[in-house]
Amino acid sequence: MNKKVTIVGAGLVGSLCSLYMTKRGYDVNIFERRKDLRKEIITAGKSINLALSTRGWTALKNAGIDDQVRKIAIPVYKRIMHDKKGVLTEQPYGNDGEAIYSVSRAKMNVLMMDLAEKNGANLFFNEKCIDVNFKTSSTTFENTKSKKQQIINSDFIIGADGTFSVVRKKMIEKYNHSFNYNEINHDYKELLIPSAKDNTYLIDKNALHIWPRGDFMLMALANLDGSFTCTLFAPKKGKNSFQSLNNKKNIEGFFKEMFPDFTKLVPDLYSQWNSNPTSNLAIVKTFPWHFKNTTLIIGDAAHATVPFYGQGMNCGFEDCRILDELLNKHDNLTNCFKEYSNIRKPNGDGLQDLSLHNFIVMRDKTADPKFLLQKQIEKKFSNLYPDIWTPLYSMVSFSNIEYSKAWKIGLKQEEVMQTIMKIPNIEKVWKENQIMEKIKSLIIQ
Repeated sequence: MNKKVTIVGAGLVGSLCSLYMTKRGYDVNIFERRKDLRKEIITAGKSINLALSTRGWTALKNAGIDDQVRKIAIPVYKRIMHDKKGVLTEQPYGNDGEAIYSVSRAKMNVLMMDLAEKNGANLFFNEKCIDVNFKTSSTTFENTKSKKQQIINSDFIIGADGTFSVVRKKMIEKYNHSFNYNEINHDYKELLIPSAKDNTYLIDKNALHIWPRGDFMLMALANLDGSFTCTLFAPKKGKNSFQSLNNKKNIEGFFKEMFPDFTKLVPDLYSQWNSNPTSNLAIVKTFPWHFKNTTLIIGDAAHATVPFYGQGMNCGFEDCRILDELLNKHDNLTNCFKEYSNIRKPNGDGLQDLSLHNFIVMRDKTADPKFLLQKQIEKKFSNLYPDIWTPLYSMVSFSNIEYSKAWKIGLKQEEVMQTIMKIPNIEKVWKENQIMEKIKSLIIQ
């Protein structure tokens, strides 16, 4: 008789996890608190567009579904920075042809649920998890419509129920697992640049557009229909904050002053502002990520982070891949959970450090000429010595190097570059061989 797995949460990570489990012969039931997204009209609101990169693609390929996902993904080869005068500066992401991919969270989730169901998982909607008995491996759900409760018994429980995970909450309540929830001082709001009348794109679709303005910034990623999903990140309080943008005059004045080229592309800006929610950003730290050999949390339930490296989904997908690789080693879930928890925790922490670091980079430094020069120097050195220096962004987005290792290497690289940037007249002498040799000597110390 096949072992039974209950997955709490039919989001991206829960759906992918089910694919890995059903391929191995487990009976999988997925319970989702929300309505069936496939039966809803999808609108803009609370969904930052997602960036799929190498780790995400690796996990999708191992599950055999990467080709289906590519049909809804748009390649993004570069950042384009927009200054207040509308002047554009481009910065490629990686080597020629390397790209991250823009995907709509809603379209991605619909596809993943379809694939999960097609591959044998049973999906149940409007089912809110209200309790977990870890000793008997049973989960209590309440139907959000009928209020009827049911207890589901299984061999294993996987909590893929997001930042506000009930599975994690019950672990903490019953077994005193460590936990920290930290909201950053910035919130976000989604806006939409519409397509042109002929459904073409009004700005370059193959770029991540950034309007960096110090303590706040705007970002945009393309959708398949010619539109762009845009996200404003700004402080909760103070000058140029969500608190101060509280009437039509302030909102329109703020956008015209700070983002004039963007404002011209969005005729219904004020209407969108009022319609779309303002949402917070938080980091979740907890440990362990499992209870004995019956229960596990994955994805945002274990390591929710801020979206500034575009790695939340990729990290969650990597969770699924690593769990599957441990199944190759152990052959059954019973022996995997503790090792999984110990392997993945440092990398969840590493991604959170990377994400906060990249927030500062994108917000404050992408418009800084000295920072852009530093990136040019790094790129030149990396091209000369690719075995010695892989840029931090490439390690995170274009490889499967552990996040914790990438972060450690990145800190060393930054230390080296701070020394290099202090060289007199560096902006004039940076191409000289002696500069490259200096970097080499510092990095291999």
